[in-house]
Amino acid sequence: MPPVDLLPVLAPWFDLAGLAVFAVSGALAAARRGQTMVTLAFFAIITGVGGGTMRDLLIGAPVFWIVDSRAAAVCLSAALVIWITPERWWRGAALDWFDALGLAAYAVYGAAKALGYGVPPVPAFLMGVVTACVGGIIRDVLAGEPSILMRPELYVTAAALASALFVGLSLLGMEGAPAAVIAASAGFALRAAAIRWQLHLPAYRQRR
Repeated sequence: MPPVDLLPVLAPWFDLAGLAVFAVSGALAAARRGQTMVTLAFFAIITGVGGGTMRDLLIGAPVFWIVDSRAAAVCLSAALVIWITPERWWRGAALDWFDALGLAAYAVYGAAKALGYGVPPVPAFLMGVVTACVGGIIRDVLAGEPSILMRPELYVTAAALASALFVGLSLLGMEGAPAAVIAASAGFALRAAAIRWQLHLPAYRQRR
């Protein structure tokens, strides 16, 4: 089935926003360990394109960064920016806020692309979560850090909210652009609240 353009205007911006932020986070993970520029570039690329690559392979789409050179260029540019700028620019919670924006944008874009390729609603929702989270999971594994899946505050849940809301609004007949803005805003708001107030889901308690 040929792809359907659900986000004809906003799609490239949602895609590049998420890609750039995640590439920066990957490059930072290497930079904080005193690695070389080559390692920064590798981390930027694998973090930026990891989720989208898995999504495209699963839905039968051409792998986006293979057919569009802008994706790799954005990742390499992100690595270069981290390499040449002072570490103090990237301390504190600033990156968390950018990451929250990228998370929401990428979740919406992933769900939209899956729907556009004829994927049913529930798998399309999951593709949004995969798009937003898998790159960060790969980054953490390579860097030897606790996975984002293990973070106490809401992270994957925020991606799930953005993706599910977009799919739901699309099924209700809302046009792609308004649905994307609403869904991404909701996902960002939930992640922002989690950052600000350390919100988290209740943990499993063993029952004896």
